[in-house]
Amino acid sequence: MKDNLKRVIVDFKKLTPEILAMLVDKYPDGYDDDHIITFRNAKNEVIDAVEVTTEDTKYLVKVSSRLAATMANYDEDDYEALEENDAEAVQPPEDLED
Repeated sequence: MKDNLKRVIVDFKKLTPEILAMLVDKYPDGYDDDHIITFRNAKNEVIDAVEVTTEDTKYLVKVSSRLAATMANYDEDDYEALEENDAEAVQPPEDLED
């Protein structure tokens, strides 16, 4: 059976709170070698990634030590303000002309 999911490769630096939450849900104890998918990208570079899937997209998140640390330290409360329209979540820069 062929899936028609869009495939997206995601680098740690571009990880959204939603994708991070999906990773933590899928791998609550972290990922191990059995979860890692290895493939070559369009530049023929070898990529190691873990996979999470939504209804229409398969995300391949590049594996790194920073990803593992971020997943281990994930706290959903840290991201709630980003998901809501919270005026205090984004503050304008302070006026430096005073």
